[in-house]
Amino acid sequence: VLLVESGGGLVQAGGSLRLSCAASGLTFGSYAMGWYRQAPGKERELVARISRGGTTYYTESVKGRFTISRDNVKNMVYLQMNSLKPEDTAVYYCAAAYSGTYYWSPRNMQEYDYWGQGTQVTVSS
Repeated sequence: VLLVESGGGLVQAGGSLRLSCAASGLTFGSYAMGWYRQAPGKERELVARISRGGTTYYTESVKGRFTISRDNVKNMVYLQMNSLKPEDTAVYYCAAAYSGTYYWSPRNMQEYDYWGQGTQVTVSS
């Protein structure tokens, strides 16, 4: 299984980025997907998650600014990030969790089966 993130970079505050995660080696439609981030000196935190059927969840700090989506034909998951803030600076990771239902996606890191290598997002003030 391979998860490969892309789309990170340097952006000014208020700008936008779209992260992509390409999944291979798994039956993508059977997996819930999540985006996590880890800033220097901080724990990895859940940013957004999406179930097999498209049910989404966002951490409070990104609600209204970030949108998670998935394409089950292309085996891709995306994170559209708008109105970026310096506190969004982190390495962003894509993760996959096998799911037996269409509506569930895990909250805990330990429930994710596979992880990408991460992509750096830096927001300058």
